[in-house]
Amino acid sequence: MAAVTIRNLSDETYRALKVRAAHHGRSAEAEMREILELAARPTDRVRLGSLLASIGREASLSETEAEHFAQLRDKTPAEPMRFE
Repeated sequence: MAAVTIRNLSDETYRALKVRAAHHGRSAEAEMREILELAARPTDRVRLGSLLASIGREASLSETEAEHFAQLRDKTPAEPMRFE
């Protein structure tokens, strides 16, 4: 796990974090982790797989249309990337 140091945090902000942490029954460090987690990975974010699945459901392709797309798909095996 990564460790983060936050510099130049005002005393007022730190006190507010400690009060907020106490209100939630956790340490200031745990509160900061929760705040960062929610900011970086919000619960209402769109997940790519879910989005693609919903688009597929909305498209309502027939078997014939789905088969046509399957035939058009490039079936050439992917080659490994080269970093030269």
